[in-house]
Amino acid sequence: MRIGFRTSPQNTDWPSLEAAWAEAGRHDVFDSGWLNDHLSDPGRQRGGPSFESLTTLAALAHHVPGRTVGQTVLAATFRHPAMLAKEAVTLDHLTGGRYILALGAGWHAWEHGAFGIDLPSLGERFDRFESTVIVLKALFSDAARQDPGVTLDAPPFRLDGALMEPGTVHPGGPPIWLGGQGPRGLRMAARLADGWNFASNLEGSEDGFRTRRDVLLRACETIGRDPGELTLSAQIVIPGEPAGRRAALERAMGFARDGATEIMLTTPAREGAEGIRRLATEVAAPLRDSFG
Repeated sequence: MRIGFRTSPQNTDWPSLEAAWAEAGRHDVFDSGWLNDHLSDPGRQRGGPSFESLTTLAALAHHVPGRTVGQTVLAATFRHPAMLAKEAVTLDHLTGGRYILALGAGWHAWEHGAFGIDLPSLGERFDRFESTVIVLKALFSDAARQDPGVTLDAPPFRLDGALMEPGTVHPGGPPIWLGGQGPRGLRMAARLADGWNFASNLEGSEDGFRTRRDVLLRACETIGRDPGELTLSAQIVIPGEPAGRRAALERAMGFARDGATEIMLTTPAREGAEGIRRLATEVAAPLRDSFG
């Protein structure tokens, strides 16, 4: 089992955010580092300060050499898939092949409306979400490294002799993890993803994880895919007070027992280095001692 730290880049200043990542780099207990992806504070109905996720990760990744990095999860609605592919390949090179592209369908209505970003109905949103993944995979393929390039229709997107140069460092491109929590999203993960992320702060309990895990495993069985090819991850918000951290540790252990192979421990970036030290010593280290 792998353990990651996750700092939401909202309601913080840059020195605190950078101090948190620098501190995380000093703790061997962390295998990975993560951000979220919002244009504002997702904890508010509207507004709130937030740093942009991809540029933030590019600036912070050097603090955690040798660790996997990513976002849980990028909103597919925020970026055209061709631009997202180019950004992901850049991060793939920057990190030496350690970038994971984790993607969701998008959800925060105010962000989309305020900035003029289309947020279609759920069905259409998932159609576009699936098309985005298809385009990403095509642009990460060997065919995109040489003439005549890649041509495909994945409505509303189209590629016409598209070339993605330079190619990827990680074989086949950055691993793609998906964050869908409903039946369609789980079936999509079974067909197209390298990993699946359970957002326990949004979707609830260990029971919720087990229910979705079982749907995902059945979907893999239906299409003849080995479920061992999929990373199952769960993200947990770690409260600031000691009792809350102890309870969160118990939840993390529950997710690990239920098959999560990557646990992401979320702490506010505004707590800086001290927040990461508490996370490492009071939650991550006991979790590692219990599960190795």
